[in-house]
Amino acid sequence: MRPSKLIPIAVLAFAAACSDNTATNPTSPGGPLFAITPGTFSDANALTVNTPSGGHLQSGSIQCVVHEDLSITCDSYEVAGIGNLNAQADLVISFSATVDCTNHGGKLVPVKASTQTAPISTGQLEPKNGRLTVPELSSGAAPADEDFEAAAICPNGNWTKSVRSETTELESFTYTLTFAGFTEAAVTIAGS
Repeated sequence: MRPSKLIPIAVLAFAAACSDNTATNPTSPGGPLFAITPGTFSDANALTVNTPSGGHLQSGSIQCVVHEDLSITCDSYEVAGIGNLNAQADLVISFSATVDCTNHGGKLVPVKASTQTAPISTGQLEPKNGRLTVPELSSGAAPADEDFEAAAICPNGNWTKSVRSETTELESFTYTLTFAGFTEAAVTIAGS
């Protein structure tokens, strides 16, 4: 069997691709390895487990949409066949940005700052006639620069913090619908 000459070339190409630290290191100031981009997310197994027997989607769509401004909207829908079980829907979102710490001498140190918005919840939802209407949950846009600056840790208090433009990213979000008496969610839509 002849040795392949392509293997060393492939190894060199892989090494060259990995030499850019910001592309492979999720903690580098360049950003996380995978940021969530705008689009539609859903749960392929929604309501198939952790749902009262007979529970099924009656109307609407079980999906969340990430918009261009990184706000998120999770659609309203109705679940039928659940008897008298209450439920609750929750949306948790995490963002990150690069904050530049600058001292009085002009030395700049980039710091990765992450912040999580307060969870958004429907509160307890009560069914009527075995049907549960789950309302739309919507977040606002990404947190303000001040939120990231407050989360950033500079070498000491004498450094000035400023968010680097165009570095705010949606790191993750999780939408869940959980029925009372169940420890696991019946619906989980996650972007990470």
